Amino acid sequence: MHQRIVFPTNEHHGLLSKRDAHFGRANFYTVVKIGADGTIEDVAVVKNEGHKESGCGGAVENICALGADALIVSGIGGSPLKGFAQKGLSVYYDNTSFNVQQSLLAFLDKQLPKMQPEMSCSHH
Repeated sequence: MHQRIVFPTNEHHGLLSKRDAHFGRANFYTVVKIGADGTIEDVAVVKNEGHKESGCGGAVENICALGADALIVSGIGGSPLKGFAQKGLSVYYDNTSFNVQQSLLAFLDKQLPKMQPEMSCSHH
């Protein structure tokens, strides 16, 4: 089974892109396609079109439109977290990895916890 993992990023440097702390306002989304055997099959960088008019719901739709199976963030508000859950998209927490490559390795090693409602940011 293939998996598409999305990382909010500030840069267009593939796996070496620096991760962005705010998924909805990130400059880009780096999308990594993982094969059934756990190998990287593709890395794509997509410009984030933003979510000004539709709020966080727009960011949820933008990420789901990428065919995402999982999103890895360093923080997320309760409303978008609930939106992703309703769409069946898993959200994982990583506030220590500097770039996509480090975060991806932690994800593949099952070191990242799945976001729970009590882990969400209260200011969203």
